[in-house]
Amino acid sequence: MLAAAPHTGFLQGAESFAWSVVVLMVNLQPNPVRTGACPFRCLCTSDILSCSALGLDQVPIALPVSTVTLDLNHNQILQLEEDIFQGLFQLEVLRLAHNQLTTIQPGAFRNTSGSLLRHLDLSSNQLHILKQSYFQDLAGLEELLLFNNRIMHVESTALSGLKNLQKAYFSHNHLTDFPFFSIQKHSHPQLALLDLSSNRLAKLPLADISKLPQSLQEGLYLHNNSLMCDCSMYFLFRAWEQKGFATIEFFRQEHVCLVYGIQRSGIRFFLHRRYFEKCNLTAVTEQGASVSVRSGAPLLLHCITSLSGRSVTFFWLVPNLEYVVPPGNNESLKMFPNGSLEIMAARQQDSGIYVCMAKDRQRNESQEVNVTVLPHHDMGVPEPFNTGFTTLLGCVVSLLLVLIYLYLTPCRCPPCPRPRPPVNTTLSQSKEGGVGSAQSSILSPTPPTTTEGPGRKVSTNKHVVFLEPIREQQNGRLKAGPGLLLGAEPQRRAGETDSYVSVFSDNGHHVTIATGLT
Repeated sequence: MLAAAPHTGFLQGAESFAWSVVVLMVNLQPNPVRTGACPFRCLCTSDILSCSALGLDQVPIALPVSTVTLDLNHNQILQLEEDIFQGLFQLEVLRLAHNQLTTIQPGAFRNTSGSLLRHLDLSSNQLHILKQSYFQDLAGLEELLLFNNRIMHVESTALSGLKNLQKAYFSHNHLTDFPFFSIQKHSHPQLALLDLSSNRLAKLPLADISKLPQSLQEGLYLHNNSLMCDCSMYFLFRAWEQKGFATIEFFRQEHVCLVYGIQRSGIRFFLHRRYFEKCNLTAVTEQGASVSVRSGAPLLLHCITSLSGRSVTFFWLVPNLEYVVPPGNNESLKMFPNGSLEIMAARQQDSGIYVCMAKDRQRNESQEVNVTVLPHHDMGVPEPFNTGFTTLLGCVVSLLLVLIYLYLTPCRCPPCPRPRPPVNTTLSQSKEGGVGSAQSSILSPTPPTTTEGPGRKVSTNKHVVFLEPIREQQNGRLKAGPGLLLGAEPQRRAGETDSYVSVFSDNGHHVTIATGLT
């Protein structure tokens, strides 16, 4: 009995060790939900997983690890939990638009493709704030769609980790400010489009915006906001207009500012510029030495000077050697009291060197600006030749010509009246004259003066005359053959031509009919 005890203890220890190994192997086994099976009711292809419009209230757990594009649009998902996309190391496109998202838990995108995820669509949700923790695991993100949410605030570090970000859409939210200082060139070198339109921005931090890279300023959309009307805001947009930014060109009427901040006092300041005529441009600190403008477009030139005070006076010398002082020449140039000169509609002859002179009681300063007015055809690539349009036009023209030919041809003119042959009352005076007289009498359209019987009227019917072809020519004169009279039977000979039927009606019409074959 005593000898068996050690053996029993050994067996119990081995059994405990075996169970420990089993538990360890279970814990080390890969997550069973990542089996690669397509979730119920979802549509799966080789690398695309679509679970859109299924009424889901959470992200499915069983997601194939080979998924590159995940579509969860048009569902009822309320939040993104921590590690919800764990294991999707090949994910590049994630669409979560048109859900009910209000919260994104920290680490929701952890252990995913991270640097591979390029496109994230969170538009049309219920997000109210963007926190730093939302996108900190998405270093490779290039496009971020957050429009049509209820975002009221963006934390200054919310986009700090997105160094590869190229496009960000924040339109149709409730933003009253935005951290422009957090998206400078060194932090977001590739950012070229930032859409902040249709928000509630009241005042712009001009100092921060002026420090943005030129490429980002060109892609900054700020229309349809609640901006207060002030000179600094106005001349910022005027400068962008002169540079030909598409953000201004395509949304000119949508740029509105509020007079004294009153909601119902908005004006379209690109269409009604007179409100800003008395603005002081001393805040403008830079202007290129050479500027270009389209023919017919307005151009504003600033007189940059270090002089200040009420005693400073300005004037301009323009290329045609004209001396311009406020308020301008009332034709094509307008000058403001602060020294700015506006070319109201640029023309080709307005190109040249413009010199601004500023002086006070002690000193004076000057500045030169080279203005180039470009013709319309130099502003862009002409439209390519459209062969489809020209082919269609050619078909239409051809059809019109056919219709004109068929229905609009001029009416046929009536036949010209032929002069009636003279009527010879004498049948014969000589041998040659007899023949001619007989032919004239026979061919005459005048009806006979005799009746066919007593009491009968003169016949008005057509008369048919059979003429035998002329057989001989005697002494230069034509001689009629036999059968000249009515009822005479013509004699046919070989080689002779056919006879003809001449019909004369009483109204003078003449018809000739062939009566035989050769």
